[in-house]
Amino acid sequence: MQTHPAIQAAMERDFGAIADLVRLHAQHTPDHAALADAPYSQSALNYGALDALMDRIAASLQRDGLKAGDAIAVCATSSVNYAAVFLGALRAGVAVAPLAPGSTPASLARMIQDADARILFTDASAAEVVGPAKEGGIARIALDGSSAGRDFAAWLAPVGARPEAVEVQPSWAFNIIYSSGTTGEPKGIVQGHGMRWSHVQRGAKYEYSADTVTLLSTPLYSNTTLVVFFPTIAFGGCVVLMPKFDAGGYLQLAEARRVTHTMLVPVQYQRLMAHPRFDAHDLSSFQFKFSTSAPFNAALKADVLKRWPGGLIEFYGMTEGGGTCILEAHLHPAKLHTVGQPAPGSDIRLIDEEGNELPQGNTEVAGEVVGHSAGMMTGYHRQPAKTREAEWFDATGKRFIRTGDVGRFDADGFLTLFDRKKDMIISGGFNIYPSDLEAVLRGHAAVADVAVVGVPSEQWGETPVAFVVRSEGDATTEVALLQWTNEQLGKTQRLARLHFIDELPRSAIGKVLKRELRDLVGR
Repeated sequence: MQTHPAIQAAMERDFGAIADLVRLHAQHTPDHAALADAPYSQSALNYGALDALMDRIAASLQRDGLKAGDAIAVCATSSVNYAAVFLGALRAGVAVAPLAPGSTPASLARMIQDADARILFTDASAAEVVGPAKEGGIARIALDGSSAGRDFAAWLAPVGARPEAVEVQPSWAFNIIYSSGTTGEPKGIVQGHGMRWSHVQRGAKYEYSADTVTLLSTPLYSNTTLVVFFPTIAFGGCVVLMPKFDAGGYLQLAEARRVTHTMLVPVQYQRLMAHPRFDAHDLSSFQFKFSTSAPFNAALKADVLKRWPGGLIEFYGMTEGGGTCILEAHLHPAKLHTVGQPAPGSDIRLIDEEGNELPQGNTEVAGEVVGHSAGMMTGYHRQPAKTREAEWFDATGKRFIRTGDVGRFDADGFLTLFDRKKDMIISGGFNIYPSDLEAVLRGHAAVADVAVVGVPSEQWGETPVAFVVRSEGDATTEVALLQWTNEQLGKTQRLARLHFIDELPRSAIGKVLKRELRDLVGR
């Protein structure tokens, strides 16, 4: 389908609002499919209907007193209504804090409070965590018509309602994504409209168009999903939302819907390639497959390239932004051990332990990866000290974001990663911070000292394991402490194992030697 000249002109501007692009698609191709729930497509919207629903949502938010710069929270399973609320809020200039239903009630309450969210949109899938998390009388709207809150349809302004026009600015908050929610201070990553627009503009390179059909099985609260969701909508394609991933169902949907684009984390690729009927499915419609969020081993990439049609793109970067490396795996089969080269507009450098920049072109020395681009977070919400910790400035004062990852460039400018400086664990595509889990464990009387490390897992890529020095005289068993801890954690954070240990291995300056603990797991 040929792009209308008005839409093409809008896409070429230095900045635009994604909600305005939806309006243009509604004007020129109102009957074209925009959103669909999977697997049964019980709910679907074309661009005309999506645009009208976004108007009603924006008008409803304004009716309830929200103005540009305010925020809402969404804690629910991915659905057409979820996506429409996200887009409708953007039309009103309202930022969205998408929150994980797998959070604990306490962490969810902290994140809602931190975002200063005025309304919480939820559904039955989040009932257990949302129920106890009600704080400050926040209004709750049930996207699925369940008892989780006021019925979404009843909350909406009447059919035909139009909001007051809002001229969105690049610096305004688009969304607030929380990287951690177990400790007392969750970090809300504020991403601006300008950052999201930069993601949209690179979409042409990956053949997004009105003919695009994107299948997404990762959740809408994850930046992993959003970096593909918004370009698809901006270019007038159709997004099929799969609320829960399973390999067999994914393959059936991909074939039936003639999917062209998708985003998957490495563990999902692993499960799909291992499915006994993978090769029986017709996946010839695929143009591009994307991956991010976790280490993607070279052998698995090679298998995807061999057996799955279409290009394979790996993005390396952070939700905080600060530069991206891109590996076009289908074009560089000899570089599958790397995460690619810096994307256009991304300035990626390496610094040493003291924060000194390593000479560019040096292929012998590894350092911490830092990056600068148009797609950088404004900062951590209400945490200026944490923001400063994440920043690095070069000799000219140019601002970079520190990744905490250690890597080295080869002679061709491809980046190889060696370790995560901050010991972050990536399990099933989700970031887990050991310090969060350690803080929970220290709340139990049985724990005198503790360290949590990530170990390899065939199912999840990595999984957390705790090593605990037991308080003197305490009789708590490993099984009981493991059970207690996991009851305090969100579903994506739970420990796989817990071991008592006499003493944690430490360096001469007292730093816990986590590599030695990982080695203990393999013995």
